[in-house]
Amino acid sequence: MKKKIALFTLVCCVLISLKVGANWKEKQLKEKAEKVSFSTPAETREFPLGKVDLVSIGGAMLGKATFQPGWKWSTSIKETAKTNSCLAPHFQYHLAGHLRIQMDDGQIIDCFPGDVSLLPEGHDAWVIGNEPVVVVDFQGMLDYAKSNTNK
Repeated sequence: MKKKIALFTLVCCVLISLKVGANWKEKQLKEKAEKVSFSTPAETREFPLGKVDLVSIGGAMLGKATFQPGWKWSTSIKETAKTNSCLAPHFQYHLAGHLRIQMDDGQIIDCFPGDVSLLPEGHDAWVIGNEPVVVVDFQGMLDYAKSNTNK
């Protein structure tokens, strides 16, 4: 458990450094500390067999996605996205479940709790087994599962 927390903290620090840029440290010193909780998200987007809770912190939008057994991007999100595969890049920490990702080039990646995945655009994904998949995504959730009418 301590290793997972340490890895999660490291991932958060790296992402914030990359996402916010070189001025982040200077800006952070001038601002107050921030805290947000996925238990009270700024927004929740629901879709067939899943949802994503969104929070904003340090100038970055993070998403906690929950995918139920039977969820598959190409059957749950594709119609909303209006693309043949998911074009959102993802940088994810996997909290629960077994998620299989297939890149457009055919590469297959299986992710489990404790894994960190970096996915470029162009993929499908689906839940394997009977346990929900839960991921925290540090990139790619700003427009995820957002219909054109909400933009």
